[in-house]
Amino acid sequence: MSASLICPRCGETFDDRWRCPCGAPLEFATTPLPTGPPPAFASFDSRRGIGAFDDFLPVPPLVTLGEGFTPLLDAPDWDASFKLEYVSPTGSFKDRGAAAVISRALELGVDRVIEDSSGNAGAAIAAYAARAGLDADIYVPASVTAAKRRAIEATGATAVQVEGDREAVAAACRQAVQDGEGWYASHAWNPAFFAGTATFGIELAAQRDWSVPDALVLPLGHGTLFLGAYRGFRALRDAGWTDAMPRLLAVQAAGYAPVATARGDGDDGSNDLADGIQIRDPVRRDAIDAAIDETDGDAISVSADAVARARDDLQRRGFQVEPTAAAAPAGLRIYRERGVLDADADADVVLPLTGDAK
Repeated sequence: MSASLICPRCGETFDDRWRCPCGAPLEFATTPLPTGPPPAFASFDSRRGIGAFDDFLPVPPLVTLGEGFTPLLDAPDWDASFKLEYVSPTGSFKDRGAAAVISRALELGVDRVIEDSSGNAGAAIAAYAARAGLDADIYVPASVTAAKRRAIEATGATAVQVEGDREAVAAACRQAVQDGEGWYASHAWNPAFFAGTATFGIELAAQRDWSVPDALVLPLGHGTLFLGAYRGFRALRDAGWTDAMPRLLAVQAAGYAPVATARGDGDDGSNDLADGIQIRDPVRRDAIDAAIDETDGDAISVSADAVARARDDLQRRGFQVEPTAAAAPAGLRIYRERGVLDADADADVVLPLTGDAK
């Protein structure tokens, strides 16, 4: 039997639904935790993808393309470590969430999935749907890059182009779901996606012999990786495999920075370069704020110029990433300049590089 869902706001439970009638996003009613001591990282079978961490997963790992197990490298030029999520099967960390969402769809007997995305999540859902033998419709902005559109269509999925901003795309997709055209495999709404991205935190700790970094600096749009990292480290603490939480330091795009603005960071201008985090109203805003507060974290916004400079620095050192992936390194510089992180680089800091240069 598939895991049930619960509304954290009103407490209603459901077998399957994309949103509570009260409007809140849903969560799994229960999430598993392992017993016993933490194993060595080498004991995890990378051939299973995120299924290697199934003791933490509320969905059975039914489909994989070998996601996860991304390299963790020292980055001395940044006095930090980079986790190279951009080497994932479709080029972004969203493969972790897609593996869990499509596994959930298979568990429920779904035959067609629908998603809205600026590119990476759509490419991931399309690829994993193809792997599972499911049809997929991916709603994308009409301005989506040709490379990202081709990546979606190459799987046999339909790329439905929508004029307007990211909110218009999401609205068109939700209307299709309400019209019964498919099951909503949303990276923002579906709790299975966050169960998948939680493996980022679990895997990172395992690669570090179960030590917790002082801080993570992460790009923030809908919070799919941000909340995934938080939930992964929280699960490890609850299981007794670690005893601390890293500070979660969010980086948003200027002009699309509601969390940073509410915390006093200026939101001047508009960053139209970091398209993967151009979200003005995150679905799980309350959970994002709670994660920041609990971990003594923070949120800032970065300009397009700062992202462009950071991406140039990354590419000159061999990291072939898309602009959104450069938001975290751009933010790291600001956090150090402001004294949030030690300028003398004593802090143990990890940054994900989230997407490749499609």
